[in-house]
Amino acid sequence: MTTLLLARHGETIDNVRQIMQGQTQGELTPKGVLQAEELAARLADTDIQAFIASDLKRSIDTCTVIARQHGQEVQTTPLLRERDWGDFTGLFIPDLKDKVWPTNIESLEQLKDRARRFLDMVSKDYPDATVLAVGHGIINKAIQSVFYGKPMKEVPRMTNAEVRTLLLK
Repeated sequence: MTTLLLARHGETIDNVRQIMQGQTQGELTPKGVLQAEELAARLADTDIQAFIASDLKRSIDTCTVIARQHGQEVQTTPLLRERDWGDFTGLFIPDLKDKVWPTNIESLEQLKDRARRFLDMVSKDYPDATVLAVGHGIINKAIQSVFYGKPMKEVPRMTNAEVRTLLLK
C-alpha cells in the first residue's frame, strides 16, 4: 500500500490579493514560507521516500522546504498543476461572481482525468512507499474526489500547507 501525503502549497501573494492564479507560477509570501517550514517540522519524523510537486513555482518552493529536511530532491509533474482557468487567469476573484465562464477553462472531466492519471502514476511508481505530493487547491480536490468517488463539491477545501493522507492500494 502506498501512503500519499497530499499537501497544498503555502500562501502566495495572489492568494492574498484574491487573484485567480491558475497555472501561473505564483510566489510564496513570507507567511507561505513559514507555513512550509511548519509543515516540514510536523513531517520531520515521517519516513518519506519521494517528494513530488506540481511544476509550478509555488508548489516546488513549498515541497523543497520539506524535502530539504529529509535530504531529498523534489520531482515535478504537470499532472499536479492547478486547474487552467483560461481567460479568468489573473483576474480578481470577487469580480468573477456572475460572469459567464469562458470556453477555455479546463473542464472538470479533464481535471479529474489528470487526477486519476496522477493517482495511477503514484501507485505504480511508488508501491509500498510514503510519498509527499504538493499541489494546489482545485487539483487536490479533484484527486480526493477521484480517490473517494465523491463529487468535488463534497470534498472540503484545503487550506494553505494543509496535508491529507490517502492510502492507495
